[in-house]
Amino acid sequence: MPRLIDAALITETVAELCVTANLCVSPDIRAALDGARSCESSPLARTVLDMLLENADIAERERLPVCQDTGMAVVFVSVGSDVHVEGDMTQAINEGVRRGYRDGYCRGSVVGDPIRRVNTGDNTPAVIHYDFEPGGHLTITVAPKGFGSENMSAVRMLNPSDGLSGAEDFVVETVRAAGANPCPPVIVGVGIGGTMDKAALLAKQALLRETGGAHPDSFWAEAEARLLARINALGIGPAGFGGETTALGVHILTYPTHIAGLPVAVNIGCHATRRRTAVL
Repeated sequence: MPRLIDAALITETVAELCVTANLCVSPDIRAALDGARSCESSPLARTVLDMLLENADIAERERLPVCQDTGMAVVFVSVGSDVHVEGDMTQAINEGVRRGYRDGYCRGSVVGDPIRRVNTGDNTPAVIHYDFEPGGHLTITVAPKGFGSENMSAVRMLNPSDGLSGAEDFVVETVRAAGANPCPPVIVGVGIGGTMDKAALLAKQALLRETGGAHPDSFWAEAEARLLARINALGIGPAGFGGETTALGVHILTYPTHIAGLPVAVNIGCHATRRRTAVL
């Protein structure tokens, strides 16, 4: 029997996720910031990390956005094969974004046309990615993406002969070029494989993984650790003021690719890297 889910419940859920994601720093990122604070040797860097943690405390206590750039709403939806949505799911998601950004006093940052640039006034439409899986659940993740970090992201079509070392060099150079712009300490999402668009999506999805854990494949776990060490050796530091904490984590996702290609994408997340998930 199909499981029926009313579109109104989706709207309500998305609205709540938009508010929570923008007002509350995720526990794993808080823990990563705390850990960085305890290991950081630079007094100025420690002061910046203290300020970031204090800002997170104030935002959650006072019910205020963590950052003035409350981002463009990116929504990942995994639809179970037994789920039937009563109503228009895309419309329901956008209505949830509309309500959530209004109720959370979050800035409307979306323009309706990339060149004529008239603000839509309610932060819609969202960028929505649908996926399908077996079962009777609907999983929704809202990941508001600020453009201080989004603008520093990049894709490069490498040659297969460039190999892992070429991919790693590209990731490090992307973070180096970004400098202080993405509000470090950052989380670095890396997508390798597929096509140009698939690699970019993988890089963004990599930011959804909890910070602090290692890749389940030891080959890629070692690559993540190696990249994190190289990135932190850049000395950019919290807010770009120097120090040992330029990144809190590097997360890699991969996908099979063509014999002639090696697409690599980097999607940088700011120190708050906002995301919240609900399962219906």
